[in-house]
Amino acid sequence: MANIIKIADFSDEALDFYVREKEAQLKHRPAHGRGMFIAESPIVIERALAAGYEPVSFLMEEAHIGKQGQEFIAKYPEIPIFTAPFDVLTKITGFKLTRGMLCAMYRKELPSIESVCRMASRIAVLENVVNPTNVGAIFRSAAALNIDAVLLTPACSDPLYRRAIRVSMGTVFQIPWTFLPDDETYVSKLQKIGYKTAAMALCEDTVSIADEKLKEEEKLAIILGTEGEGLMPQTIKQSDYTIKIPMAHGVDSLNVAAASAVAFWELGNKEAER
Repeated sequence: MANIIKIADFSDEALDFYVREKEAQLKHRPAHGRGMFIAESPIVIERALAAGYEPVSFLMEEAHIGKQGQEFIAKYPEIPIFTAPFDVLTKITGFKLTRGMLCAMYRKELPSIESVCRMASRIAVLENVVNPTNVGAIFRSAAALNIDAVLLTPACSDPLYRRAIRVSMGTVFQIPWTFLPDDETYVSKLQKIGYKTAAMALCEDTVSIADEKLKEEEKLAIILGTEGEGLMPQTIKQSDYTIKIPMAHGVDSLNVAAASAVAFWELGNKEAER
């Protein structure tokens, strides 16, 4: 039998996940022992569940109980389904729900770099990309354009923050990813496990992303930096290649998410297309 709970008391602790706890609090829940995140919209929730994430509860409009919510209710009859009319949920959350549905989920333990990269010939490395919108957009491009995995430095925005998940359209659940150690030697570590590293930077001594040498590399790591400052000098110095997208009309650079899409299109894993 479905575990449907109509919201009568907005102060109910069960709604803290959705209403009162900030994302950093969800990520680090000492009382709970397991970090959590919020997935938004049916398609994103479906992708998270397919990737093995465990639901804690759902929050959905009453109108969706017999529509998009039916499949989730049937599959997880024991999981609480908190519900209320649309206008009530809008007041609770402070914004209009995307397609009227949220799901609180447990995080999984992050995989090792070795396991993420084991079968990956093309990986993206994000260095200090702090904007969750950019992180989400990069993941979506990575999924669409044959990048096998994504690695992030510790200062990057969390791919499981709600905005990053939403912008990625749930592709953060389809592309293997993990965080790198909190040090500045990751380039040499990638080189030790067989990757040639290509730093995207606005330097004079660069190789075009269309260069055939890059495409011929068996294992390539494409490194992207944060807006404004770009990559750290030591990252550029340690990398095997420094690459740049040719520009027209005096434009010097693209937003990092746009640049990632161009680079992934040019350098993505062509074997995956076959």
